[in-house]
Amino acid sequence: MRYSKSRLIEKKKGVQSRSTSIYPEIPERDSDIYVITQIGDRLDTLAFDFYKNPHMWWVIARANNLTQLNIKNGTSLRIPQLTEDIKVV
Repeated sequence: MRYSKSRLIEKKKGVQSRSTSIYPEIPERDSDIYVITQIGDRLDTLAFDFYKNPHMWWVIARANNLTQLNIKNGTSLRIPQLTEDIKVV
C-alpha cells in the first residue's frame, strides 16, 4: 500500500489522514536512460512508456528534482532503471 509507512495524523472530529510520503533517493547509475522531452510529455506518460506503470512517475520526478507532472518541451530528463531498492507501487 502506497501510504502504509506514512505517519497517521489525527484531525478534528475523529477524521484521520496520513502525512506526506517521503520518497527514497534515486541514485545515478550507468544504466540510466537520458531523454529530451517533446511536446505533450508528462511524467506519468513517460513512466508508462519506460516502466509500464504510470504510477511510477515519482521515480522520474525524484531523480530530476521535479514537482509537477507536466514538463516543458526540450527538458533533459534522467530515467532511472528500476531496481530492488525502488519499489513498484
